[in-house]
Amino acid sequence: MSGIMLLIGAIILFLIAYTAYGGWLAKQWGLDIKRETPAHTMYDGIDYAPAKAPVLLGHHFASIAGAGPINGPIQAAVFGWVPVALWIVIGSIFFGAAHDFGSLIASLRHKGKSIGDIIEVNVGMTGKRLFLLFSWLTLVLIVAAFANIVADTFVSTPQAATASLLFIPLAVAFGFAVYRRNASLTVSTVIGVIILALCIVIGYYAPLSLAKTTWIFILSIYIIAASVMPVWILLQPRDYLNSFLLYGMMIGGIVGILLYNPNIQLPAFTSFKVGTQYLFPMLFVTVACGAISGFHSLVASGTTAKQLDREGDAKLIGYGSMLIEGVLATIAIITAAYLAKDKFAALMKGGPTNVFADGLGTFMTSFGLNFTIGKTFAALAVSAFAMTTLDTATRLGRFAFQEFFENISEAGEKGHVGSPAAKFFGDRFVASLITVAASVILAFTSWKVIWPIFGAANQLLAAIALLAVAAWLANAGKNNSMLIIPMIFMFAVTLTALGFLIKANAATGNYLLVVFAVLLFILAILLIIQTYGVLTGKNKKTTVGM
Repeated sequence: MSGIMLLIGAIILFLIAYTAYGGWLAKQWGLDIKRETPAHTMYDGIDYAPAKAPVLLGHHFASIAGAGPINGPIQAAVFGWVPVALWIVIGSIFFGAAHDFGSLIASLRHKGKSIGDIIEVNVGMTGKRLFLLFSWLTLVLIVAAFANIVADTFVSTPQAATASLLFIPLAVAFGFAVYRRNASLTVSTVIGVIILALCIVIGYYAPLSLAKTTWIFILSIYIIAASVMPVWILLQPRDYLNSFLLYGMMIGGIVGILLYNPNIQLPAFTSFKVGTQYLFPMLFVTVACGAISGFHSLVASGTTAKQLDREGDAKLIGYGSMLIEGVLATIAIITAAYLAKDKFAALMKGGPTNVFADGLGTFMTSFGLNFTIGKTFAALAVSAFAMTTLDTATRLGRFAFQEFFENISEAGEKGHVGSPAAKFFGDRFVASLITVAASVILAFTSWKVIWPIFGAANQLLAAIALLAVAAWLANAGKNNSMLIIPMIFMFAVTLTALGFLIKANAATGNYLLVVFAVLLFILAILLIIQTYGVLTGKNKKTTVGM
């Protein structure tokens, strides 16, 4: 089979889904283009700040993409390329995009608040506390995994390290020019992208080589700063400018595949059991962001909902971004599937990013780009994906930690009131430091050890987010049937996967991860019990966001 057919077929299905299914969901959930968004009604200039649709699309897409849609499909290719491709297309359309879009709309109807607050309103305070603890533990795993991946990438590709560091002052200058000097977005973007390209060139000729441990400490300082600074000065402009790097990589990959015309050589299907892993549940956990990811719900309800300028942008950003990610995941599986089995195994020794960068470097030779430059560019773009996920995840971890310690005063005011502990742990600097410190401890293990449990926790988070949105829709008297099957399937996948991982990590003596897995498993079961009454109509709430 030709890689072109696989790619074009997936893109056509995604376009049809965006128009038909995305439009239907918008009507079912009551999207109102005239309604004022929390970015305006709750504006504070730090977390709540309206952003133009292209900027927010760039931030959202760069944050949710991470390395998941690249690493996951390539790792899962050991089961054969057909089940991976099917899960990418079906999962992106009916699971992931509906999950992201629903989380964004639900957050808009709750003042741009997180999934935790949505659970508080629609289920109760106990449910919120359980969810915040669950999501914070998951975010600690995400920060640890991505800090490890970025540090590994900087060690193996020091050109990417130099360029990534140069992107930071560029993002600050861009944010200051656009939001404090009212510079034209178009002009600033053109200048920003040109300087972005110069950063890559400088990185190519002046690679910065440091030890992995040093990089982890440097990254820790960076993500703490990115977590507490106003969103418009670093996080938002950095993600926006990085998104052009990512779009450029995807365009290069698509054009390269069309001209190179790779033939798929990997087996369509290998076996239900490969080594010690079973296709169910591990394929659905491993592909992660390429089909559905709980982290997306935290981004949608954490940073994106607070920056959405118009409700009319919600479909493009909430539903559309996930489909773009589906295209990226399809490109990723083609970079693995066009290889012969022995070459795939050889390249996998350098990790899935190596397979992806090698494939894109090869495809882009079809329009005259040097293989080494193409491969370096792809590796740099992947590190940019991972770093944007890293800094956003840290900020979201800070949000979850702070929200956990929120109280309600006697006057009915909600915030960090009532006790010195609530004020201390509600401080954004303290919350960021504790989140990063917990992550760094885990980051010194290999990402290969963290990834399976991160994948299970992340997908379980998706199931819980679907549960929360379904509960809101039930309380609001709206149709939630489109979320029930994805929710049940994801609970079945992830609870089964966690059971396997508890057994595997206990057998190898990795008790820290066993504790994480057991906690996540118990918290998920408790949340299901808490929410069951709302979904069945026995404990229906009446004061919910409509």
